[in-house]
Amino acid sequence: MSEGSAGQRTFVLATHNQHKVAEFEAMLGSAPGLPAGAAAGSAHGGIHIVSYDGPEPIEDGASFTENALIKARAAAAHTGLPALADDSGICVDILGGAPGIFSARWAGAARSDTDNVKLLLEQLSDVRDADRGAHFTCSIAIVIPASEGTPALEAVVSGNWPGRIAREVRGENGFGYDPIFIPAGNIDSSAELPPAKKNALSHRSRALKALAELLASGKLGI
Repeated sequence: MSEGSAGQRTFVLATHNQHKVAEFEAMLGSAPGLPAGAAAGSAHGGIHIVSYDGPEPIEDGASFTENALIKARAAAAHTGLPALADDSGICVDILGGAPGIFSARWAGAARSDTDNVKLLLEQLSDVRDADRGAHFTCSIAIVIPASEGTPALEAVVSGNWPGRIAREVRGENGFGYDPIFIPAGNIDSSAELPPAKKNALSHRSRALKALAELLASGKLGI
């Protein structure tokens, strides 16, 4: 395990997106599963996340879990650091779980959020409200490189956020499919929720809480 100042634990996150780096560090630093003094940047240790500066691997997995592991393995191999990677998307019940791992490019290789949302709404245009169930899924992989006398370790945690698909775009917060996803127990779309509430409920938040509990358990030896 790589440590920064005062025993701070450093992980590389397999992303070039600094906003996601900050989100992971903030959520892991405040997660209840971690032991006292584990807040990000604390003087007594904690979680420090750095971004990945290497080549992007080909994500040819058949599931969120496989794609998250592909990215985490690449980041760990490139940097020698313990690595984290996430893969997420929206799964619609009546479409057999699609778009699923193809969420980001559902409408084509251009990866346009607007086009993806438009196509999904068109595909569900004749589907009644009772059959518009869906959920967001996030899988987070952790890969710890082998060290002298210690084999490499891998684990994956996941979080689901149940809800349904709206009939039209609603709200301006969020991105991707947020404007057409209505979380279970809510009347507002994900894009209409205050950011703090959305972050507390989201699939990524649930997966990060599971990751924090795994890190705190000591099962990975860190």
